[in-house]
Amino acid sequence: MWFGFAVGSAFFAGITSILAKCGIKRTDSDVATAIRTIVVLIFAWIMVVVTGMGSAITSISARTMTFLILSGIATGASWLCYFKALQLGDVNKVVPIDKSSTVLTILLAFIILGENISVWKLIGIIGIGAGTFLMIQKKDSTGEKKTEKGWLIYAVLSAVFASLTSILGKIGISGVDSNLGTAIRTVVVLFMAWIVVFVKGKQCEVKKVEKKELGFIVLSGIATGSSWLCYYRALQTGPASVIVPIDKLSILISIAFSYVVFKEKLSKKAFAGLVLIVAGTLVMLL
Repeated sequence: MWFGFAVGSAFFAGITSILAKCGIKRTDSDVATAIRTIVVLIFAWIMVVVTGMGSAITSISARTMTFLILSGIATGASWLCYFKALQLGDVNKVVPIDKSSTVLTILLAFIILGENISVWKLIGIIGIGAGTFLMIQKKDSTGEKKTEKGWLIYAVLSAVFASLTSILGKIGISGVDSNLGTAIRTVVVLFMAWIVVFVKGKQCEVKKVEKKELGFIVLSGIATGSSWLCYYRALQTGPASVIVPIDKLSILISIAFSYVVFKEKLSKKAFAGLVLIVAGTLVMLL
């Protein structure tokens, strides 16, 4: 039973980017992020109710709450950049960079927190780094250069902010249930996303979102929430040493669906990069 939930977690995590890209063909990425966060917030608090950790919010210290808010701001910035990158670039290029946030987190933890990097982690970092480099290489058209620069900047910023979320958590968040912490961060993300929409004067575009794209945006939020629920359920009855690697393989789902839905093909070089990323990810779990 737990294996099915673990696979479900990876599947839902993998299709999130696909559903999101389907929902932002014409819809502004900031507006899409703001709408989607409402759905994710609902699932985040469902997780808190399921785990029975709601009452623990009163025991959170001011310092911890401050860092939860800061990490929430970093998460919001990551999501906004990620959706913009998806709108401008291919899924099979954006997703690998997003996954590289794991490498950035380890490196920042080493620099800022003085955490050790094991031999296996070092091998994993090299594998993921080399694989990401191979996957984001331009194809052969010269017309792609301008758009590539745009999506690449946003994708890198998304990974940087995602890694900062983890670092801020390591520095100042202790004794807080992960589900409760995620729910609180998501509240911050919601406020941040809608503030961005209003500051940029995009609130009028909310009413202009096509029903079809709105459906995909909502579904992407549901997919994220479903992934969280499946992951938690799998961990309740199964071994974390197996569940975590399965969940990490969600990149394979994203790449496969990007080929089916958007006809995004991998070159031999990009395929080799994907193999390196998957291998590097699994090695880091040793």
